[in-house]
Parts: sequence; C-alpha cells; structure tokens
Amino acid sequence: MRVEGPVKPGLRMECADERRLVLLQGATPVLFARQRANHHGVHYGRTGRYVSPMAPLRAEQARAFAEFATPGTEEWTSRWAAHAETELRTATEGPLHTGEWRLGPRTRGWFVDGNWPKLLAHDPDRGHLTWFGYGDPVEDARDLLPLRALSPVEAPRVRAYRRQYREGVLPPVFAWWISGLNSPVVLDGHDRLTAALAEGGRPEVLVLSRAVDADWVARCAARPIRGYEEQVAALDGTSGAGLLISYESRRLAENLRAITESPDATWAWPFPGGAPAWDAAAAAHVPGWAPDADR
Repeated sequence: MRVEGPVKPGLRMECADERRLVLLQGATPVLFARQRANHHGVHYGRTGRYVSPMAPLRAEQARAFAEFATPGTEEWTSRWAAHAETELRTATEGPLHTGEWRLGPRTRGWFVDGNWPKLLAHDPDRGHLTWFGYGDPVEDARDLLPLRALSPVEAPRVRAYRRQYREGVLPPVFAWWISGLNSPVVLDGHDRLTAALAEGGRPEVLVLSRAVDADWVARCAARPIRGYEEQVAALDGTSGAGLLISYESRRLAENLRAITESPDATWAWPFPGGAPAWDAAAAAHVPGWAPDADR
C-alpha cells in the first residue's frame, strides 16, 4: 500500500547512536532499547504508556468477518488487513509515514512454535530479546515483543477473547516489524494474544512493515532466476524432466515470494541530544533499568 504522509509519524523509532533506540508515541516514550555490543540481542525497557492507535474491536465485528470468510483463509486475512489499513491511515499516533508498506502474514518461518508459550511465562517490562541464541537464557528467545504488559489470563476482556478463540472467530493480532529490534512489536491485540496463548494455541498475526523496492527485488531475484534457468536447461530431455521442472518452478516461486515480501529497514529519526539525552530519558522513564552494555 502506498502512503502519502505524514513525513514523520506519531509512532516512530528515534535513534541516539548506533545502539540506543527509543519508541515514541507523540512525545511519550513507550519503549527504550539498547542493542548488545556483540549484536546477539537487545535489552529493552517498557514504560507502560503505550496506547493502541486502533479502535477496540467489537465481538459482532469478529463474528461478521468470520461469516464472510473462514478464519485463517486468505479472504479472511485480506479483510482484516483492509480493516487495519483503514484504522492506521487515520491514526494520529500510528506508525505509517510516506512510502510503500505491506501488511500481511509472515509466510516464511519467523514465528517458532516453541517460542509462543514463553510470552505468557516470561514477559518482563525490563527484559532482553536474544536474536540468535548463543547460550542466552532460553526464555529470552521470543519472536514477538508486546509494547505493554500482558493482562492476566482471567481478566474480563481476555476471557471474552478466549471465548472467541474457542468459537474460532478471534481476530488477528496486528504487529509492526522494527528492524532495529529485529522483532515485530504488538501494535494492537495484546489481549487477543493473551487469550490465544491461554487457550493453548497461537493467534493469527498480520505484520506491518515497510515494503522493499522493485530494484532491490530485481537484484535479489537475479541469482535464483539464473539458477532456475540453469537447472531447467540441464534437465531438458532427461527422464522425468517434466516433474523435476515442475518442482523447481514451485521452489522458484516460493523464493521470489519470500524476496518480494521481505520487510525493508525501519526508518528511525535522530533523538535530540544524542546518547547523553537518551541515557537521562531512559533513567527517568524506566527507573532502575540498567542494560548491560557488554552482554
């Protein structure tokens, strides 16, 4: 989707140096993050002040969308994506800014099944996300970062969503890919996330990201296309060539789709005052948070 403005969104990342990041909603800091010196992860501190830029969903709307299309199907997903796009385009403190965007499911193996239960068991306001393991605590290997503390599983709103999950009509969670965190964050649907996990399942997730441009796609696609052409030429005239070429064609299509749907880097604006100002702001808004700069 093409977005014509604003140039600087209400919900945005700002960067004090190569490793110090802050997520601002208007003038309010909602998340401070400091990348590890060894690039193995990121320390974060939530301020507890995040507010979803989208209006609350009604149960009647969830059931109406489920009647329109079977939950989890492409038609159902597209309808919810269109709903989220409308909400985000009109949000004054949402993440959209001028450029090309994509909103849809992450189709290529980002979310690991074994990591979902960790979100309910381990979601501290002052925590750490490991990017590649490297002997970090196993509970820090999570694939999605909530921007506020998750509600108790017996909270009234969560219980209502748990009922929707059991009925098979629970709306998706809307997330935003932030490349500086190397993680999606929850834009809207914290209680829906809790509900699905409390029921022993996992939610449908639609991820917002900046779209890669056509030149980048062409450069990345050149190698797999060349490899496919060489494979087809080598198979020409051999026994079973048709079946093998069909397999190679499907594999090429999957590779090209993955390239096209890759998220582009998230824009970040300069944080006024640089690192000293970031340190002071982090100390003021996340008292007692002291990320280990070398860990």
